[in-house]
Amino acid sequence: MKKIILGCLGITLLLSSCVSQKKYAELETKQKETQDLLNSATVKLNDCLEEKASATSRLQTLEDQNAFLKANNQELINNMGNLTTLTTKGAENLEKSLESLQEKDLTIRKLQDAITRRDSVNLSLVQSLKGVLGNLDDQDIEISVEKGVVFVSISDKLLFSSGSYNLTSRAKEILGKVAQVVNNKPDFEFMVEGHTDDVPYRKGVLLDNWDLSTKRATAVVRVLQNDYSVDPKRMTAAGRAEYVPVSTTEKSKNRRTRIVVLPKIDQFYNMIEEGMKDPAINN
Repeated sequence: MKKIILGCLGITLLLSSCVSQKKYAELETKQKETQDLLNSATVKLNDCLEEKASATSRLQTLEDQNAFLKANNQELINNMGNLTTLTTKGAENLEKSLESLQEKDLTIRKLQDAITRRDSVNLSLVQSLKGVLGNLDDQDIEISVEKGVVFVSISDKLLFSSGSYNLTSRAKEILGKVAQVVNNKPDFEFMVEGHTDDVPYRKGVLLDNWDLSTKRATAVVRVLQNDYSVDPKRMTAAGRAEYVPVSTTEKSKNRRTRIVVLPKIDQFYNMIEEGMKDPAINN
């Protein structure tokens, strides 16, 4: 009987031990699952926290960019306003510059037209002088135009004896031909210049080359006035002595009488004024 009771007790203890191990295994399994869930949740939480931090950083960056763009936008608006003002002023200045250039161009064209007219008149005068003096030696009479002025240079051997201021008979013939041209050009004034070489001269009432050159110039204008009726108001007599030479090697070339023919200054200005009224220029 005692053995039976002990056997039953042993079986009971054995069954009790089996149940505890099973529950323990189940609990252990559930604990592992719970730990796995916790670990997974922790990983996800950390990921979320990182994403939040990244999103917060991006948000701050976007806000900074937005503020920068707003500031730039306002600056651009201000610059556009300034640019509009500058463009308007630039257009006004450009328009004024164009107007000024047009005025200058018009003035230049008017002056060029006046100069062309003057040159045409001078050319006509030169042709007339060459026409009446053309049969004389070219070396003794030179006709030229320099800077709008007509020059007639006559060698003294054609007009005067050596050291004299009395005109020769041939001189009067030559001056008569010159008078023929200048009398047909009443709008011109001219100056008669006497020139000598640099050899010192003193004779009678003549003290030096100044006296000789001046006496020769006055002798020419007297003949033009008295013998050929050239208006004396149109003439000037001047002595230049030896101080305006044309050659340093041939002194004979420096002994000359030069007639400088030029239009009256007021007539040249009249040419300009007439040019300003010319429709071909003003259109």
